[in-house]
Amino acid sequence: MTQPLPQLSLLETRVLGTLVEKQRTVPDTYPLSVNALQAGCNQKTSRNPVIDASESDIVQAIDVLKGLWLVNEISGSRVSRYEHRLEKILGIPSQASALLAVLMLRGPQTAGELRLNCDRLHKFADISSVEAFLEELASREAGALVVELPRLPGSRENRWAHLLSGAPDIEAASPVRSTHTASHEIEDLKARVAALEAELADMRTRLTAIGA
Repeated sequence: MTQPLPQLSLLETRVLGTLVEKQRTVPDTYPLSVNALQAGCNQKTSRNPVIDASESDIVQAIDVLKGLWLVNEISGSRVSRYEHRLEKILGIPSQASALLAVLMLRGPQTAGELRLNCDRLHKFADISSVEAFLEELASREAGALVVELPRLPGSRENRWAHLLSGAPDIEAASPVRSTHTASHEIEDLKARVAALEAELADMRTRLTAIGA
C-alpha cells in the first residue's frame, strides 16, 4: 500500500523518526506511550535541531500522523501506545526507513554520516549500499522521498535531505559557522600546536640528556 507523499511539520517528522528509532533500539518498550515519545522527541543527543515539545504538541502531531495512516494506536492497555506504519504506507524496505528516520531526526547528512548514524537501526555494509538505497528513495515512482543537496564549498561529499516536509530550504539546511566560532577554532588549534611543540622540545631535551 502506498499513498501520495505527505507534507509533515518538523514535529511530525520528529515523532515519526522517533518511533522508527525506538522500535529498533529499545524494542522492549515499543510501541511508545505519549510520555516516552515526548522524551524521545526532546532528546538532547542525536537530534538536530533540539526541540522542546509539550505533551499536547506530541498528541496533536500523533493525530495528524494517524490521519495519514503513518501512525497506529495500540489498544488493550491502560496507557495508549503508538507504532509507526512508515514502511507499509510508503512501500519502502526497513533499510530505507532507517535512513529516512535518521534524516528526520538529525537533518541533512552525507552518505558516510548516514552509515555511521544508522548503525543502531541498520548496519550497512559500506557507503555504496547506503548510496544505493538513497538513489532508490530519490527515484521512487510514487514520489521522491529524499533529495541530494548541492555540494558545500570544501566538502568531499554531497549531503542528502528527506522530502517528507517538502523541498528543503538549501540555505537553512547549510551549516553556518560564525566568524567568532571560526576564530575560536583557529586559536584553539594554535594553542594545541604550541603545546605539542613544547612537549616535543621537552622530549628532545630528555633524550639528549640520556644520550650524554
